[in-house]
Amino acid sequence: MNSLDIAPEHPALDDGIDSAKRRQILEGARQVFLAEGFDGASMGEIAKAAGVSKGTLYVYFSSKEALFEALTVEEKRGLAEVMFRIDADDPDVRNVLTQLGTSYLSHMGNPEHISSVRMVIGAANKLPQLGQVFYEAGPCRGIARLKSYFDHQVEAGRLDIEDTSIAAQHFLDLCQSGVMRRLLFAVGTRPTEEEIKKNVANALRVFFAAYGPKTGASRS
Repeated sequence: MNSLDIAPEHPALDDGIDSAKRRQILEGARQVFLAEGFDGASMGEIAKAAGVSKGTLYVYFSSKEALFEALTVEEKRGLAEVMFRIDADDPDVRNVLTQLGTSYLSHMGNPEHISSVRMVIGAANKLPQLGQVFYEAGPCRGIARLKSYFDHQVEAGRLDIEDTSIAAQHFLDLCQSGVMRRLLFAVGTRPTEEEIKKNVANALRVFFAAYGPKTGASRS
C-alpha cells in the first residue's frame, strides 16, 4: 500500500475531515519523531501525541516507516515552496539570489530543520529509501527550480553557465558554507542576521566571479 493512501478496508472519509485528521496525525508524528528520533518513536506514542486511537492511525498510515515518509515529503515540499519562489523572468539576478540565499540560510538554520536532518541521517543507514525521499522532496526540488531560473538568465545573456544544475548546487552550497556543518554537530547557535548577510554576500561574490556574464553579453 502506498504510504499516502488510506487503507482499502476502511470506507473513504469526507475529504475535508480526512485532510484535517491526516494533518493532525502528521503534527503528532512530527513532535514524537523530533523528540525521540525515528528508532525511538512508536506508533502508540504518535497516536497519543496526535490525539487519535492506534486504530485510526493505522487507517491513514500502514507503518511507522510510511508515516515518516509522508511527513518527510510534506515538510520538505512545503519548505521548497517557501524558499524557492522565483520569478523566472526577473532580470535582477543579484537581487533574486540575495533574497533566495537569505531565505534559504534562515530556514536551513532553524533548529527544527537541523533536528530533522539529523533524524533522517540517523535512519538512512537502516532505511535508505527515507534518505532518498528526504533528498528528492527538498534539495532536488529546490535545485530544479533554481536551475530553471538560471536557464532563463543564461538564455538572456545575464549569466554564463555551462551546467545550470551544477551552478544551482554551487550557489546553495556557498550560502550555507561553514554554517550547516557546525549546526549539525551542535556547535554554536543558529546564524544571526549579520552572519546570514555575510555568507550570502560572499556566496554572490564567488558565484558571479565564476558565472557572471561576459562583458556586453546581456541581451536584456
